[in-house]
Amino acid sequence: MIRTYVPAVTRHEEQVDAGGRPVRRSRTLKIAGIALAGALVLCAAGASWAYWHLNDNIHSVDIDSALGDNRPARAVPSPTASAAPLPTGALNILVLGSDSRSGKANKALGGGDSSGARSDTAMVVHVDAGRTTATVVSIPRDTLVTRPSCPLASGGSTAVAYSAMFNSAYSLGGPVCAVKTVESLTGVRMDHYIEIDFSGFAKLVDALGGVDVTTDQDIDDDRSHLHLKAGAHHLDGKKALALARTRHGIGDGSDLGRIGLQQKLVKALLERIGDTDLLTDPTRLYRVADAVTASLTTDTGLDSLTGLTDLGRSLRDLSADRVKTVMMPVVTAPSDPNRVIAKEPAAGDLWASLR
Repeated sequence: MIRTYVPAVTRHEEQVDAGGRPVRRSRTLKIAGIALAGALVLCAAGASWAYWHLNDNIHSVDIDSALGDNRPARAVPSPTASAAPLPTGALNILVLGSDSRSGKANKALGGGDSSGARSDTAMVVHVDAGRTTATVVSIPRDTLVTRPSCPLASGGSTAVAYSAMFNSAYSLGGPVCAVKTVESLTGVRMDHYIEIDFSGFAKLVDALGGVDVTTDQDIDDDRSHLHLKAGAHHLDGKKALALARTRHGIGDGSDLGRIGLQQKLVKALLERIGDTDLLTDPTRLYRVADAVTASLTTDTGLDSLTGLTDLGRSLRDLSADRVKTVMMPVVTAPSDPNRVIAKEPAAGDLWASLR
């Protein structure tokens, strides 16, 4: 047997230098300390960069300043809201899906440029006091409404328009006019505004690993490039976006059929988020956060990671099975069979229940 001889290191050699001073252990600790400090600095720098990057991603619009005080009253906060570490009062959020931002990613998914901005999806999300239940109300983009006068970023304001397409408010006056038109239509104050663009939605779905959706009928839509048989499907971001946009391959080809698919997607996303423990997977958490913030436009109350995080934490007990999805009651417009108007008194009763 071959044995390798290794000279023994004496206690004296291990602890003292040539002058008899103990250095070996202290030097080792010092090196370890420097390495640890360096690692902590790098981690802190990385975390700071990530926070700055995600924070800088978010676009915002100062809707409160633009609209002033001539708006519906805010919801009365719950009695315990002021004492709670996080807000618990009722909340109304206007959520728009749009193709408002230019760029290769949006164009590849069917988006337009900023001069041709459209809001293809509009939902009022009402969170009840206590923030454990919610109602999502979809507003058909083909609804004819009275579009109020809206302030313009360039100065001046738009004229009041009667029997105008609902989604023309966003095209004409951006988020400010979209919020004002929704408040005029519903009589409900929008506490927050959130807008996500085409590519951002697709990236979010991909960052979550896709979503599971069950369709009730075959979908064959050459315009959205979506072809699905009736049944259960696991969709990536591109197909999920196509499902949210499709309408010509289902039902009568109107916006009403598309809304049903969009509501399925809302539930599917909530379920996917609930099933994904992002806190135990920092890499995926960052991908999700980056996908969301890079495609987000909000009001100034949510234009920071802190604001968005606090909102998310306040909704931690809101699960998918506690979210109800409905559509604003509508009937065919007398002036145009391809358009709809709010059905009264049903629509008014719905909005009154959310105040």
